[in-house]
Amino acid sequence: MNRVFASGLIRWGTWQTVPEMLLAIASEWVPIILAALICIILHECAHGFAAYRLGDPTAKNAGRLTLNPLKHIDWVGAIAMVLIGFGWAKPVPVDMRNFKHPRRDMAIVGAAGPLMNFVIALLFVFFGVCLEAYVRSVGRVSELVQILYNFCYYTAALSAGLGIFNLIPFSPLDGSKILGALLPERAYYTLLRYERYGMLVLVALMFLGRAFPQLDLFARILTPAREAVLDAFRWLARLPFGLN
Repeated sequence: MNRVFASGLIRWGTWQTVPEMLLAIASEWVPIILAALICIILHECAHGFAAYRLGDPTAKNAGRLTLNPLKHIDWVGAIAMVLIGFGWAKPVPVDMRNFKHPRRDMAIVGAAGPLMNFVIALLFVFFGVCLEAYVRSVGRVSELVQILYNFCYYTAALSAGLGIFNLIPFSPLDGSKILGALLPERAYYTLLRYERYGMLVLVALMFLGRAFPQLDLFARILTPAREAVLDAFRWLARLPFGLN
């Protein structure tokens, strides 16, 4: 999306009073927080709904098919997503014994979350392009339009980042569930055995990358992948308007 247009109208240091300062802070962080909530909640609901449709009511019975953010948020994962654009939520409970084809169905459930994130990203890129077309037609950018555009950009970027991050074939991320459907049975159960340690390794790698940028694998690999996805979505969204 247009990085210049998404840079924001409210400039730090321009406020003169405490209410103006609070407004500046709110305008900067509220859209990011709302965007993170949308990405996390719908991602987890997609997992639970897919599992329910495949015969497992565990997530539904646990109250995870809800838009209540407190049911889904892992606060460390949410903070990571806001700070570095990649994160995670509380795992949706799934009982594979309820599936007719456990490994295949688990892969479908795993893929549902990232797929939802890509749909969200595409929708919000489209909303942003609609705002671009509106600005071109009226010839000016109002503060409200700028705030809405920034919100679209934050949501699309965070959602695409969450989707790509979760496709990493490293347990316990969703990509490991997809990989599990392709592995021999013995390798699959070995993967499950070490699942509990995977998140600790991922968190360590994240914060190591923040402390030592030269070792930041997420910035070097996943950020370019996220930007490529956003650019492709933006190209698609601009087609109906003839803006490419």
